[in-house]
Amino acid sequence: MSKAFILKGARVIDPGSSRDGTADVRVDDGVVTEVGRIGSNSAEVIDCDGLVLAPAFVDLHTHLREPGREDAETVATGTRAAARGGYTAVCPMANTDPVADSAGIVEQVVALGRAAGLADVYPVGAITVDLGGERLAEMGEMAASTARVNFFSDDGRCVNDAGLMRRAMEYARTFDAIICNHAEEGALAAGGHMNEGEMSSLLGIRGIPAEAEEVVVARDLALARLTGVRLHVPHVSTAGSVALIRAAKAAGARVTAEVTPHHLSLTDEVVATYDPVYKVAPPLRTREDVEALRAALADGTIDCVATDHAPHPQEDKEREFDHAPCGMLNLETALGVVLTDTQLPLARVVEAMSTAPARARGLDGHGGPIEPGQPANLVVFDPSATWTVEPAALASKSRNTPFAGRSLTGTVVHTIYRGRFTVRDKEDIDGQR
Repeated sequence: MSKAFILKGARVIDPGSSRDGTADVRVDDGVVTEVGRIGSNSAEVIDCDGLVLAPAFVDLHTHLREPGREDAETVATGTRAAARGGYTAVCPMANTDPVADSAGIVEQVVALGRAAGLADVYPVGAITVDLGGERLAEMGEMAASTARVNFFSDDGRCVNDAGLMRRAMEYARTFDAIICNHAEEGALAAGGHMNEGEMSSLLGIRGIPAEAEEVVVARDLALARLTGVRLHVPHVSTAGSVALIRAAKAAGARVTAEVTPHHLSLTDEVVATYDPVYKVAPPLRTREDVEALRAALADGTIDCVATDHAPHPQEDKEREFDHAPCGMLNLETALGVVLTDTQLPLARVVEAMSTAPARARGLDGHGGPIEPGQPANLVVFDPSATWTVEPAALASKSRNTPFAGRSLTGTVVHTIYRGRFTVRDKEDIDGQR
């Protein structure tokens, strides 16, 4: 049995119970046992005055690279980064090597997560075999496996064939799974490396138009309406996509959407340095797109923040811009970037990073509510503390953060996974069981 403790005097923000106010939270043997004004008998008291206590964060979209690219990241190092960022649940994408398109691979990823003991790992299964876009993967087999996969994506590659996507949605609908399609139409995006617009013309870099995303979002929303499937739109990056999602939600579509910290923070103007750390898919867009994304996150059109944490070894990432792979680190910096750059109310930040993503994938035990009997998956953070991003100090095996050297406001103090500290007083705790 784990030692009982009381988190004392925090501002408890819990969208699941509509709580937002000062309270104490007691944890015994991995679960919340009391919320309110609590005496300190027979339990360690941890002072949380001036801090925010919330359901721990949930990342619907991350890349842990294992199996196959352990030089970039492993499940252990990726979940260590997640713990530092306040996460107790992560959803690694299927573009591993071999691809997570079978029960055996998704079960292997779950086992690696359990061995690391730092967060619950919920794999995302591939829609098509080997991400090839030609034959449907055995989604039903993955759903029936011990990994219980209910979320499918070929992220990194778009399923461009509309007929195949319809069949995938019809298949997923039979067991109420979620389809998440990388929205980037292949012919329009071909050969592009950044947003198509004024900056790409000035820099002489071939661009990817916003329409490459928007035509796929529009198509998938139409197919979701046809099939009745639950659709999740990943890494929304354009004002046009926001408008499409807003209209679909108003019409009653079963759709959720996510935005990344970097699309909320950075514009295509940073590519003027030709630094490949700013190369990402979908590409960084214009200031107008960033403002539309922030407004959509604020009003709930975009449900949640997802990191799209995408580590790459230095020798792979530091190439000429046109030849570098896409991707950025985000797990450890997501909270600070969102708090620093969006000016969202704290309650909406917690909802977007915890309750909404947990609800979107149906992850019981995560995202709150913080109530007696619930698993103690909690984060305590200081919304006013400032810190500087130092790549060498990150837990990830890779260093490709676009926020290197930036001062961010908002830092995780404690992360509690199933009643056990994985981060305490900003320091790592051994996650091995």
